[in-house]
Amino acid sequence: MSGLVIEKKTNRSREESPLSKIILIILVIVFDVGAGWFIQNALSKGFTQLIVIVGIITIMLNLIFLLPKAYPFRWMAIGLSFLILFVIYPMIFTIYVAFTNYGDGHLLTKEQAIPLIEKATYLPEEGKSYSWTAYKSESGEYALWLVNADGETFIGKPGVEIVPANAGDPGISEADSSGIPASLDGYQRLNGLVAATDKELPNIKFGLEGIQTIQIRSPSEAAELEILYKYDEAIDAIIDQSNGDIYRNVNGTFTTQDGKTIKPGFRTVVGFKNFIDFTTSPALRGPLVRIMAWNFIFPTVSVLSTFALGLAIAILFNDKDFPFKKVIRSFLLIPYTIPGLISIIIWRGMMNSEFGVINRILGSTIGWAPRWTTEPIWAQIAILIVNLWLGYPYFMLVTSGALQSIPADIYEAAKIDGATGWQSFRRITLPLLLVAVGPLLIASYTFNFNNFNLIYLFISGGPPIVGASTQAGHTDILISYVYKLAFESGGRGVQYGLASAISIIVFFIVGSITLIQYRFTNMWEEVSESV
Repeated sequence: MSGLVIEKKTNRSREESPLSKIILIILVIVFDVGAGWFIQNALSKGFTQLIVIVGIITIMLNLIFLLPKAYPFRWMAIGLSFLILFVIYPMIFTIYVAFTNYGDGHLLTKEQAIPLIEKATYLPEEGKSYSWTAYKSESGEYALWLVNADGETFIGKPGVEIVPANAGDPGISEADSSGIPASLDGYQRLNGLVAATDKELPNIKFGLEGIQTIQIRSPSEAAELEILYKYDEAIDAIIDQSNGDIYRNVNGTFTTQDGKTIKPGFRTVVGFKNFIDFTTSPALRGPLVRIMAWNFIFPTVSVLSTFALGLAIAILFNDKDFPFKKVIRSFLLIPYTIPGLISIIIWRGMMNSEFGVINRILGSTIGWAPRWTTEPIWAQIAILIVNLWLGYPYFMLVTSGALQSIPADIYEAAKIDGATGWQSFRRITLPLLLVAVGPLLIASYTFNFNNFNLIYLFISGGPPIVGASTQAGHTDILISYVYKLAFESGGRGVQYGLASAISIIVFFIVGSITLIQYRFTNMWEEVSESV
């Protein structure tokens, strides 16, 4: 009976007034119109994946807000939309990009690249060239005064046959000191600098198609130009009209048999090429071996050092008789209270090889100071020092709490059995501690495996690896290397496809490490049971 009452109340709460229904329908229509406009614009620019995602979100919201059965989902509709748009879509898009050649030279779609290629022109051997002067009417139309190599003069207008003309003819003013009329019939001469910088003029064909057309080639020359490249859809190739060369589609770049290419290229699926390049390319293999090795060394040393120092301080302060314990502990927590960004920048300044306070003190006391930013080994040590400073307070707090949970009776029993302090630590404290802290160690390792902020903010992954074909540095980890490949146009330019492929590989590496380390967590639990 109570369930029936609750159901009736729920149904009553779902009832909407006619006015609220009308407002809801109007809002849905407005949203649909906006989504339709967005999809239409995205379609014209070739953003197919984004169109699909926006379409899915639009259909989902329509169903949620128009179907009575979907009423309970209204409160989470916006959250679901943002989840799909900003989490699921980037993940799917990253996977897609990993199998493409997306990057510098291949940023456009095929439909966008071909019209740009077909804009290229050339001057045939029989083509004539002219010096030119531009004129413009009040309605915005252009005309050209053309002078050939023999001094003959002509008038050229878009869509009108080019005809001979002379200064002083009807509708044409007399020539000035340079031999150019000041005006044509309804057209006023443009300033030379204005005409040379006009972006519309080079795209206009003056004359009549099929008979004679002239285009502006440079600030001083106009010529009977013809289209250089034509796309043949039947063979999916570009034909060079000047010499008959055939440029075939090779992984998004039109290329001849002898290796000549046309720019721009276009985005296309290249299969597992990016993954193969990651493992086999000689240009990438050199820096990647060092980066991979450092990427495992850095989190391992960071976790061990921060855990060891944090645990040592926690054990030290676990002594009830330790003087000024609260004051000193407050000072030791300062690194944890300051935002990491600020701490990293401060350390970067203190370790500046030329002006840093650390090097000045070392130079004045021992006469030598490390080159923190230029020597690879010292740069890596500097990274580890800064990360130790940032990380030890966390483990100090965690291990302090874990130590309090270990029963004192166990230590008393071990002391009676004759165990030394080291034996108690090794046989009792550490096993029981790892059970509680083990998952946090795994999380810390995973975090440091992708600790982009420290690597990039402190030294930008430097110093550079000499001879590397990409922007790779001795302190780079995979995630910072991926960032450089994707967003810093150095070396071979930005390579979104390769960067996405490496991101996927990083994901599987981190996932595998986490799974393996969780098995060690189970081992620690078995050890703790035998303590």
